[in-house]
Amino acid sequence: MNAEDLILVSVDDHLVEPPNLFEGRMAARHADSAPRVERRRDGSDVWVFNGAVIPNVGLNAVAGRPKEEYGVEPTAFDEMRPGCYDIHERIKDMNAGGVLGSMCFPSFPGFSGRLFAACDDKDLALAVLQAYNDWHIDEWCGSYPGRFIPMALPVLWDAEMAAAEVRRTAAKGCHSVTFTENPATLGYPSFHDGYWDPLWRAVCDVGTVVSIHLGSSGQLLVTAPDAPVDVMITLQPMNICQAAADLLWSRVIKNYPDIRIALSEGGTGWIPYFLDRVDRTYDMHRAWTGQSFGTKLPSEVFREHFLTCFISDPVGIRLRDMIGLDNIAWECDYPHSDSSWPEAPEELAQVAADVPADELAKITYQNACRWYSFDPFAHRTREASTVGALRSEAKGHDVTVRSLDKGRFERTGAGTDLGRLAKQATA
Repeated sequence: MNAEDLILVSVDDHLVEPPNLFEGRMAARHADSAPRVERRRDGSDVWVFNGAVIPNVGLNAVAGRPKEEYGVEPTAFDEMRPGCYDIHERIKDMNAGGVLGSMCFPSFPGFSGRLFAACDDKDLALAVLQAYNDWHIDEWCGSYPGRFIPMALPVLWDAEMAAAEVRRTAAKGCHSVTFTENPATLGYPSFHDGYWDPLWRAVCDVGTVVSIHLGSSGQLLVTAPDAPVDVMITLQPMNICQAAADLLWSRVIKNYPDIRIALSEGGTGWIPYFLDRVDRTYDMHRAWTGQSFGTKLPSEVFREHFLTCFISDPVGIRLRDMIGLDNIAWECDYPHSDSSWPEAPEELAQVAADVPADELAKITYQNACRWYSFDPFAHRTREASTVGALRSEAKGHDVTVRSLDKGRFERTGAGTDLGRLAKQATA
């Protein structure tokens, strides 16, 4: 497969919220309390809300920077590619990278909006969350129809209100809601509690996918405080593995047969073993644990309900039949440190060189479009949607790797305090 002929829809990218996000979107009574950006003495830009200070963690916005400058220190907007936070520049970067469609997870509110949920004034929290969702759907995604899969933040603190927000945003054309890997770690009822039933009913009624990003539980796997940071980065997909097990064995799957769940940024190579393990667990232990999937195996139920995705996963590609061809999607992860933008199409074409064209098409865009009710071809032809066609629209757009580090942050000991880094990366 020639990289230029691919059609790519990424189900996991990220945005860095622009400083003017809430301008004109808040009622007068809340305007002074809305999140805002402040420049610190060290030159970094931070979001401030409800007494919390949220830095832009460096690994969240390193697209276009040399790998030697990757790090977790706070950054300023002028140290990022404008495509991280400017929708018009993002489209240019997408075209240059050959990416037709993108679903963008949030940054400063947390992947599941837990910053807003922590606000004691729930009237303010709801106003801020709805303003964010409207900005994301109407302005970020709405500026370029057919290029973005809209995503809404959930109302974590109230399941009935969460359901109402899912229905409200679905009416605006949004069929993805981001959610936490583990609500229990955030102080809410677990997946095994009936508390969340209104939310599950709502997502089933309106065809919204529950999109679960690793790290959204507020915890990352940490073996020891003095372990190298490489340990935490290596183990990140295990958070998604835990969420998959929690949900597969929960009452959610059994009580809501139409629910669909996406596991974001967790890779796919682990899934064949996971499915073998859950089937064996079911065979060996259901007599005393009381689990029942009727006439189906847990692996079959997994394939009915879960979408998975990868950036570059040669093992997952080779084992795609064991995972399920209808359950795999592709992600670019722009502008995070795992992304290979703007050469992602070439990377994918190399790892999937032996995959038949019809199978690869499912992985690169068809599954994403089907799961998220996304139709980019209502706005442009398929011929104009390929990597090559998009890149031709981006001629002259600079994608040169540039050093943007102004040397304001010390790096000594960056790999030794893993406990601190894990807290910062998920805070």
